[in-house]
Amino acid sequence: MNSLPKYPKALIGPSILSGDLSSLTNECKSLVDAGADYLHLDVMDGHFVPNLTIGHPVIKCLRKHIQNIYFDAHMMVSNPKQWIESMSDAGVNQYTFHLESNIDNVQELIRKIKEANMNVGIGIKPDTDVKLLEPYINDIDVVLIMTVEPGFGGQKFMPDMMTKVKWIRENFPLMNIEVDGGITLQTVDKCGEAGANLIVSGSALIDSKQRSKDIELMRHSVEENLSKKFNIKINNNNKCNN
Repeated sequence: MNSLPKYPKALIGPSILSGDLSSLTNECKSLVDAGADYLHLDVMDGHFVPNLTIGHPVIKCLRKHIQNIYFDAHMMVSNPKQWIESMSDAGVNQYTFHLESNIDNVQELIRKIKEANMNVGIGIKPDTDVKLLEPYINDIDVVLIMTVEPGFGGQKFMPDMMTKVKWIRENFPLMNIEVDGGITLQTVDKCGEAGANLIVSGSALIDSKQRSKDIELMRHSVEENLSKKFNIKINNNNKCNN
């Protein structure tokens, strides 16, 4: 997948943060071979969140070895404007910044990301009011609802965040809604029921002994819920029709 579908489609994006960072290319290839629809790349600067992770040099190296997969860069950084050009050069497809970052002009930031030939996502932390996204939502490609506090893997899923997902799906029915944090085979149903279609899962998939099966189970759960609750029909070749 090199672009997002026109309609909400159930897609599973493993978070590589939970993977073996000493053998990242092999880890990513294994996830793609297991059926991952895209790869979620957590970029942390040590300021916006306390941890440091990978940056554009690592992503650029990954892109050399992994061509035909969508790179979703989750930019947990204080100054998202600073990294636009370098992430585009590294081969990132989607640049998701946080509304809580240090941003002078959100609309200008959205424009610059698009000019760098990347899709635009905006993420919000658990304490942020989802309605603050409303002025920008028609100009972006993805809304990211954090279901844990950003910055650390292995946290417990926060089910009350599903009210935000429901609000977006009900008010902006064609929006791509991504959820990230604590999503497992036990919690993915809640995400689909609320209307999420892009599922980020870290340790639940990385640590699985049956990655292909678990990815398919997650995708099927989301597809079923999109179909039943939001009249988004998915046919046998996995294309969406409203």
